[in-house]
Parts: sequence; C-alpha cells; structure tokens
Amino acid sequence: MTNYMLWNHEIIERTKDNAMISLEDRGYQFGDGVYEVIRIYDGRFHSLKWHLDRLDYSMRELGIQPPFDRSALIADLQALIEKNQFHDDGKLYLQVTRGLQPRDHVYQSDLDAIYYATIDRFDKPFQMWEQGVKVTLQEDIRWLRCDIKSLNLLGNVIAKTKAQSAGYYEPLLHRDGIIRECGASNFFMVQDGKLLTHPLNHLILGGMTRKKVLKLAGELNIEVEEKEFPVEALEDADECFLTATPLEVVPIVQIDQQSLPIGPITKKLQQYYRESVIKDLY
Repeated sequence: MTNYMLWNHEIIERTKDNAMISLEDRGYQFGDGVYEVIRIYDGRFHSLKWHLDRLDYSMRELGIQPPFDRSALIADLQALIEKNQFHDDGKLYLQVTRGLQPRDHVYQSDLDAIYYATIDRFDKPFQMWEQGVKVTLQEDIRWLRCDIKSLNLLGNVIAKTKAQSAGYYEPLLHRDGIIRECGASNFFMVQDGKLLTHPLNHLILGGMTRKKVLKLAGELNIEVEEKEFPVEALEDADECFLTATPLEVVPIVQIDQQSLPIGPITKKLQQYYRESVIKDLY
C-alpha cells in the first residue's frame, strides 16, 4: 500500500483517520457512484484517455456532475505518482460518488460529488498468462446497465465468489441463453480463425482492454465479429480468453468440464498487446 492518496483536490496521507467516509455519502448508502481502474506500468498510466472518457460517460449516464475538469484531474494523478515516488507496475483506483445528502432514494440535483484515488502495486500475472484460467457458466443476475462502471457490483461479487468457491477463476455469465461477459472481465471466443465477442450495449461493460484487443486484432489482420452467440456455441470454440485492465489477455483453458487449448490467436494477441503497451503510456 502506498503512503499517499488523492482526496478530492488534495494529496493526503493514506490513513483511516484522514480518509473518513461520511455516513451520508450516497456511495456508501446506495452505491451511487462510479469508478475506474487504470493500469500503471513503470510508474506511467496506460490508456489514460480511454479510461477518463469512460469515467465521463458513466458520470453523465448517472447525472453526476464532475467534481473536476480533466486537465486538473490528470495533474493531480501525476502528482500522486510523484508524491508516492511510484515507479513500479501497479493500478490506480479512482472513485466518484454523487455526494452527501440525508438518506433519500431521490437525489438532490445540486450535490457536490466526492472523489478519491489510490495507487497500489500490481505485478504482471505471468502465471495466468502462461497457464490460463478456468471459468464456469452462471446466469447473469446483474442490473441492466452493465455499460455504466458503477459501484453497484453486488451481482458480480456474488457470481465471482460462487465461482471461486467452486474452484474456478471467473463466472462466464449468460442471459437469455446468450453469452455476455465474465464477472470482472470481457470474454472472447475464437472459432474457425475468427475472433468473436459480444457487441457493445447495456448488457456488458465496454472494457478498455477489450477495446485495445479489437484494435490490435485489426492490425494483425485477424477477422473480428462483434455479435451475440448462444451458450451452445461454446462447444465449437477453438480458443477462448478473457480481457481486463489489470490482467491484459488471459487464456481460458476450461469452461466447466470442457477443456480448451491456449491457441495461436490468443498467444499472438497476448504478445502483441505486451509489445504495444509502451505506445499508450502517459
């Protein structure tokens, strides 16, 4: 854990006495807020613009008035890196809540949003990259605005805890018989040389690593199709992998009792992703 955090516009010591959350913070009472997790490589932010674009989108969709302008926020995040003398691999957690108000389902329109950011070390997950992970099918019980990166993650929490209790890394979620995404990552399937993934809509989160993998696939001349596909299509999968900001590209080697190889397209995208990281550092 680093020694300093960003609390609204100030960098303060990261102690429980300094970072006190009010009982009337709507984030605490209702999960009324949004967040981002941004990867850090050697002390530099990765895909920062894309993450802040998504943060803006999430706040806009929930009607939260941004408590900062982007240039000031970026300056504060850079100052946080410097104050912590952080030059390692890690991740930044950035959270914005609607603000303080006596408890009421109906929010006031003039609240001052509250935000904070912390930095923690996060090493590259070499073992997961090389060995892959197992996932298990589960019904998707989340709310219907998965495109908003909100604090309302109880459905994800229940699903992922259930999966890991059964010996799997992630749940692979399906709704109405259609594969959507995993509990904390996006899902890709390779079939007959084509890369398939769920289209962007309100039923999945538009992951930053997902976005970059699609861009890289185009550069590698890998055919891509963003479309819905049923659970039964997994039986014909040649390869599968998941993507997430901290994890990059992770092969899926088992879906319940179905075994899968770590195939050539997954390996190619893994390698190209790592090589391209330096191009998107800020």
